[in-house]
Amino acid sequence: MIGETTLTHRLASLWDHLGLKTAHVGAQIPADVSGFAGRHPERIASLLLCEAPGIDPVPFASLASRVTLVAGDAGLSGQVAEAAALQLPGCRRVTLAGYGEQIWADSVSHRAGEIVAALRDLPGEASVPTTASDRGSHAGITYGVYGAGPALVLLPLLLAPSQWDAVLPDLAQRYSVVVLGGRHLSGVALLEDRAMSPSYAGMVRTMLEVIAPVPGETILEVGCGSGALLRMASRYLGSAISLTGVDLNPFLLREAAVLAEEDGLADRIAFREGNAERLPFTDASFDHAYSVTVLEECDAELALRELRRVVRPGGRAGVVVRAAELPHPWNVELPEVLRYKIENKPPMVSPRGVADRSVYAHMAAAGFERLTCFPMLASFDRVEGPFFRFGEGRVLAQLNAEEKPVWQAARQAALDAGVLFMTSPHHCVVGRRP
Repeated sequence: MIGETTLTHRLASLWDHLGLKTAHVGAQIPADVSGFAGRHPERIASLLLCEAPGIDPVPFASLASRVTLVAGDAGLSGQVAEAAALQLPGCRRVTLAGYGEQIWADSVSHRAGEIVAALRDLPGEASVPTTASDRGSHAGITYGVYGAGPALVLLPLLLAPSQWDAVLPDLAQRYSVVVLGGRHLSGVALLEDRAMSPSYAGMVRTMLEVIAPVPGETILEVGCGSGALLRMASRYLGSAISLTGVDLNPFLLREAAVLAEEDGLADRIAFREGNAERLPFTDASFDHAYSVTVLEECDAELALRELRRVVRPGGRAGVVVRAAELPHPWNVELPEVLRYKIENKPPMVSPRGVADRSVYAHMAAAGFERLTCFPMLASFDRVEGPFFRFGEGRVLAQLNAEEKPVWQAARQAALDAGVLFMTSPHHCVVGRRP
């Protein structure tokens, strides 16, 4: 079973390895567990989805009475939970009053007491793990076991397994808490899969071509995540270019270092923990720098000023942001009303973030000159890949019972014709520090 590459088979194999007939499960990204729930519902004692960005209720229909939906009442995740609850009869809805943060926020630490309470009395009976080790890796998934009692398996929140840390001491008093991680789950899987798209990789390579580094120069990536783009850049630019990645999340940095070593690139790439708004480098530390889909999540003005500060005079900085103001087309034949509904989705952007064409003006205001501005469209067609499943999950969460069959028929027709893909527009800009 380990030889299978699907996440469903990986999770089933991990359950067997841990000696679990059944387990309680907590997750944020429904696509991480939907295949497993659809194929092995008997192995999930209960399922808690916390601040999910999009829920397709169909894979969880047989679990409906054992599902708990935790989400705020003031944001997109709350709307998603309310819509899913209507299609999961008997599920439990736990509302975080006045909460409406973006999906990358640390919701568990923000509302730890309420989330612990939601996890305290779960329906169903879970097995006790029989594994002799409290830490290990199996079927490409890492795990750590904390406490004793029936199993509660926690898949990573969007950014990292460590986002569960705030509630681990309380949960470990009641459960054997099994915290999962690795490249096949949640945010790491999304970042790695996104970088595999030829058009997305082409967009990043175009930015690097405009930056135009020469052998012996240094480049910084701000918000490197799992390091997927750094590894791609290293292979593209060659060993004569020195690369450094900085990220706020220590788990992602640890994962990035492991993946760089696995790809034989550890000697070419350095990693450093740091905030895009306060980079841990002295002035003019790098010849060039870039940041891809990070300005959406922070104070964009501060981050751009920091990019300018750490680049030497005459050096260049590249920035890519999602174009939230533009349609996100799917290559499926749909009625116009339905097409408009799925292609114009709510933007995921923080209050001081930038996710539209204003990035060009922000770049100029930050003091960069000789701007090269180029919108680009990336496409994603790996229908079994995490990034595609994540995107389709957000689509399905917006559709009602009458609309879903229309979508499924159009999707299947495009898939049968070999032309099913989704697209994501971006704004790209490269500027020079005077």
